[in-house]
Amino acid sequence: MSDTTLRDNTEKMEKMFNNVLITGGAGYVGCVLTPQLLEAGYNVTVYDIMYFGDQGLPKHPNLSVIKGDSRDIANLATTFKDIDVVLHLACISNDPSFDLDENLSKTINFDCFEPTVIAAKEAGVKRFVYCSSSSVYGVSDAPDVTEDHPLVPLTLYNKFKGLCEPLLFKHETPEFTCVTIRPATICGFSPRMRLDLAVNILTNHAINNRKITVFGGEQLRPNLHINDMVDLYQLLLEVPNEKIAGQIFNVGYENHSIMDIAKMVRKVVLEEFPEIGEIEIVTTPSDDLRSYHINSDKIWHALGYRTKRTIEDAVRDLCTAFRSGKLPDSMSQDNYYNVKTMQALGAK
Repeated sequence: MSDTTLRDNTEKMEKMFNNVLITGGAGYVGCVLTPQLLEAGYNVTVYDIMYFGDQGLPKHPNLSVIKGDSRDIANLATTFKDIDVVLHLACISNDPSFDLDENLSKTINFDCFEPTVIAAKEAGVKRFVYCSSSSVYGVSDAPDVTEDHPLVPLTLYNKFKGLCEPLLFKHETPEFTCVTIRPATICGFSPRMRLDLAVNILTNHAINNRKITVFGGEQLRPNLHINDMVDLYQLLLEVPNEKIAGQIFNVGYENHSIMDIAKMVRKVVLEEFPEIGEIEIVTTPSDDLRSYHINSDKIWHALGYRTKRTIEDAVRDLCTAFRSGKLPDSMSQDNYYNVKTMQALGAK
């Protein structure tokens, strides 16, 4: 199947559902996903604790924004009325944020997960999409890590992401379709920007410090453009149940070492900002040993899904955002960094 055929088929798909709820929908991915789903004609409800505010969300007559804690199952359950699909993005993201308060993180990422699934099912939700993480694989020397590879989490964040997966599938029925995705690390621009993700960090430092620090460098890390992630979420609203029911899908086609990503960032930034002159790359030891090369053939064969964008595209998008003044005070403003924001809020 060609990419052109895929696009044509996708465009011809009729919407199976109308009402979508996104937990964590005011976050980094949610602020790109929400307007795309609204543009596609969906009614969208965002349920988010708002640690980072809701300024990244659009104003739209078909958007409902609810400030709520995903651990408050009784409150969350009331929002599931008349919802067709839940996209479950809510979590404390990445290892440093999780480690900041392990009890807080466990209650949000794990303890309330199964009660959320049960509440959705009991409310008549027809489809539940869980965003896990490719980091559940930990360290692997396998040339291609497929979905049946053993999970060897190195951190609590990875561990609890993986432990949620079977809790979802135990509740699947013909009337309640469940699917899990394990995406690569996301990169690129969002109205709710994160500058604590690998490609985004390197780009910020290349532009504003003229120096990139690489921790380790040989670790293999898959990355995924944020708009490709969002395209997949929309596709998961449109494909038939039998294509995704009970399935786990890796999502990430670009597997590079951290050092290669740094060189890629330097190349693009120098093309976009030639006046910078030179960007130094320095290396330092790292205790982050995660390294894996994920294989995403399964989602291509099952759904015809492939990415349209690259890491270089993400870096160019970030360069455009910096040039246009959309990322002021990027080295110091807490809101770009999950850990700094949660510390400032005293998140509980």
